[in-house]
Amino acid sequence: MFTTGGAERNTLAMVLAGGKGERLSPLTKSRPKPGVPFGGKYKIIDFVLSNLFNSGIRQVYILTQYRAYSMMKHIRESWGKWTGLNEFFVAISPETKNECEEWFKGTADAIYQYIRFIESSDAEYVAIFGGDHIYKMDVSQMINFHRMNRADITISSLEVPVDEASRFGVVVVDDDNRVIGFEEKPENPTTIPGKDVCFASMGNYIFSTRKLIEVLQKGKREHEDLDFGKHVIPMMLEAGDRVFAYNFNDNLIPGMKAEERGYWKDVGTIDSYYEANMDLIHVSPQLNLYNYKWPVLTNQGNLPPAKTIFDDEDRRGINIDSYVCAGCITSGGTVRRSIIGPKTRINSFSLVEDSIVFENVTIGRHTKIKKAIIDKNLVIPDNTVIGYDHKADAKRGFTVTESGIVVVSTQESLK
Repeated sequence: MFTTGGAERNTLAMVLAGGKGERLSPLTKSRPKPGVPFGGKYKIIDFVLSNLFNSGIRQVYILTQYRAYSMMKHIRESWGKWTGLNEFFVAISPETKNECEEWFKGTADAIYQYIRFIESSDAEYVAIFGGDHIYKMDVSQMINFHRMNRADITISSLEVPVDEASRFGVVVVDDDNRVIGFEEKPENPTTIPGKDVCFASMGNYIFSTRKLIEVLQKGKREHEDLDFGKHVIPMMLEAGDRVFAYNFNDNLIPGMKAEERGYWKDVGTIDSYYEANMDLIHVSPQLNLYNYKWPVLTNQGNLPPAKTIFDDEDRRGINIDSYVCAGCITSGGTVRRSIIGPKTRINSFSLVEDSIVFENVTIGRHTKIKKAIIDKNLVIPDNTVIGYDHKADAKRGFTVTESGIVVVSTQESLK
C-alpha cells in the first residue's frame, strides 16, 4: 500500500472495461479497448488497476463485456494470481450471468446490472472508473476530497483549453468546485471561475454508497440506457444533491515529476494511441514508467531478458531509443525509436523504425518496417516492406490512417 489514509479501505471499486473501442479498429477486432497492449508489456487496463492497487483499494470488480475472454484471462493470470488477491480482483461479464444475458446499455446501466454487489457490501464509498485511459492517480486523495465536502458524487475533472473542451462533457463549477451545471460537448463551454480553462469530466466518479443505490434505482425506472453523463449527473443536480468536481491537477503521487502532473490520455484513436506510445521513448517522457514509488503493475511472465546478437559489419543486432521487452531477440537487425513487445524476434538485415510491435511477432530477414503497428503472433515474411508505400500497403489490406500510420492485424494480409 502506498497511501496512509483510511477512506480507501471503506471503498469498493467498479471498473468499466467492456468498451469495443471501434475507433481503434482493427486493433480491437479480437479484444476490448482496455485489453489493447500499451508500452510493450502492459495492457491499457493495467493503468487504472495499478492506480487502485497503489491507492490501497483492494475490493475491485472489473465489468467486462465485448470480447471478454482475453480480458478475463489477463485479470485471472495477473491481477488475480500474482497479487495473491484473487477474491478482490474479480472480472465479471453479462455474457456469463445466469439471470440476465443482456449487455450494458449505458455506463450507469452497467453498474445497475451489478447493484447486488454494492448492496451486499459494507463499503462507505464506491469508486466507478473507466478502464481505457492512460494516467497515474492516487485515488485516495479524491476519496478524501469527496469525504471532506460531504459530497454525494465527486467527478474527477481535467483542466483543458477552451478550444478543446467541446470534445468532452464540461463540468460547470462555482468558486468552491461545487458543480452547478453539466454541458455535454458544448459549442461554447463554460470556464472555471478565475481561469481561462474548462473542467472536462474524466468519466471517473466517487459515490457515497447509499446515494448511488438510490440514484441508480430511480434512474433505471426512467431510462433504459441509463448513463452517468447523460442522465445520472443532471438528475442529481436537479435534485440538489451535493455534486463536486475534483481537480486532477491537484493529484500528486510519490516520485512524480513536474512534467507528469495532469497527464491523462484517452488513446481512443489509432493516431492518439500511436502518439502516446511514441512519447514513452523520448529522453524525458511525460509518463514516467520508471517511477518505482508508483509502479504500473502487470503480468510479468516467466521470460528471459531481451537479447541482441551478432556484431559483424554487415549484420549487427542494435536497439536504439527503443523499449524492448523481455524474451525479445534482435538477431542482426536494427530497431530505432520503436516499442517491441515480449517474445518478438527481429531477424538479420531487417530494419524497424518508429513502430509498435506487439507480442510474439517474428520479423523476417531483409524486412523494412516504418511507422507501423504490428499485431501479436504475426510472422512477417522475408523481404517484406511496410510503411514506405501507403498505396501498396492499402492494396494489401493493411489499415492506413490519414497521418500515415500502417496497421497490420492479420496473417492473411501478409501472404
